[in-house]
Amino acid sequence: MVGALDTNRTPPNVASDIVDVVTPGTHLIVPLANGEPTAVLDALEDAAAAGSPNIEAIRVHQMHALHDRRYLAGTFGDRLKHISYFLSHVTRPHFAAGAIGLVPAHFSEVYQLMKMRAADPLVIAAATPPDRHGYFSLGVSADYTASFIGRARFFLEVTDAMPRTFGRNQVHVSQVVGWCRSDRPLIEVPPKAPREADRRIAGFVAERIPNGATIQTGIGAIPNAIMAALADHRDLGIHTELLSDGVVELIEAGVVNGVRKRLNRTKTVGTFALGTDRLHEFLHENTAVELHTVRYVNDPRIIANEPNFASVNATLTVDFIGQCASETIDGTYFSSSGGQNDFARGAMYSEGGQGFVVLHSTTSSGASRIVPQLAAGDVVTTPKNTVDKVVTEWGVAELRGRSIKERTRNLIDIAHPDHRDELTAQARLIDYL
Repeated sequence: MVGALDTNRTPPNVASDIVDVVTPGTHLIVPLANGEPTAVLDALEDAAAAGSPNIEAIRVHQMHALHDRRYLAGTFGDRLKHISYFLSHVTRPHFAAGAIGLVPAHFSEVYQLMKMRAADPLVIAAATPPDRHGYFSLGVSADYTASFIGRARFFLEVTDAMPRTFGRNQVHVSQVVGWCRSDRPLIEVPPKAPREADRRIAGFVAERIPNGATIQTGIGAIPNAIMAALADHRDLGIHTELLSDGVVELIEAGVVNGVRKRLNRTKTVGTFALGTDRLHEFLHENTAVELHTVRYVNDPRIIANEPNFASVNATLTVDFIGQCASETIDGTYFSSSGGQNDFARGAMYSEGGQGFVVLHSTTSSGASRIVPQLAAGDVVTTPKNTVDKVVTEWGVAELRGRSIKERTRNLIDIAHPDHRDELTAQARLIDYL
């Protein structure tokens, strides 16, 4: 009978041993969200506070951090600094204060950008315990991190809370320079309860998605409502960057089975997972779900292979010609590009594909999110030449292949009724109607 891995031959380290692995100028690669090795980063911060000579000009590359830290606030100056590729609620204020950097990037290209900046990177990541074959799983992450397997040094933090997942995110014990154990829990991100406006948007999207389609959607109240609205569909497939609790519901109901997918048929494919412990338990040792690298999952050329691909992404503001500003509010950075443009382009190239951009028609203060022109400083995430369908709680505006005047009229028709007259008047002033 084959037994478990003999960890006496490959004994774990302690988190503080990471300090002996880094040298001045080291570039650290950290997975996003729950892939972050919290005890290892704690040890690095403690070493910086103690004046360790190894902690000099260290750069930490990461998307969407969930844990606030001393070094994010610039506590250690140039000795230990953060470079973000997507802002979260944690990193947003530190970016606004000038303490961290932000690299604009499509999610599909983050690995290449990190590789370009870091000649000899060290990946520090959370993982499952090694299995009897000596393989760690990166659990809820593959993202950009898994692309470094075999191309960079790895130091792993093992926690029993991490679900063992499959796909392209396994690391053999022979490929790591060290590993340690911690009892850290995973942060839960509960689904947001949808409002009536969310359900109306979801209804417009769901009725346009055919049976057998492959879908991508994100996290939040509108995506959750869309997942619920797909409950009567059949033979859907999932190829998405984010796996959330809504995916679990559809798989368990038999709505998602992937039998009509061309790639990874019968498999649900994502590049990272973020949700509740229910999601983590569902993913654990579930061979029907695979996590692949983001440069594969988000590659528009890969996405385009799936017929009837439906991409659903949220935006913050849309102007009359269809430019979608999804990462800034009144010119101030809120997040970053993420994978929105990756999937919008992939859906555009898919046979029968559709790209949905969803948003509420007004802000919380009642201002229209459909505007004649974007505000100064707002950046375009999905450009006018790529945008397909824009959806609010008032309907669907078809933009692909439409003229500027047609786009303007279609968008005004799905604006909040209280703003339509004023938007019409402004459109005439700039000769868009």
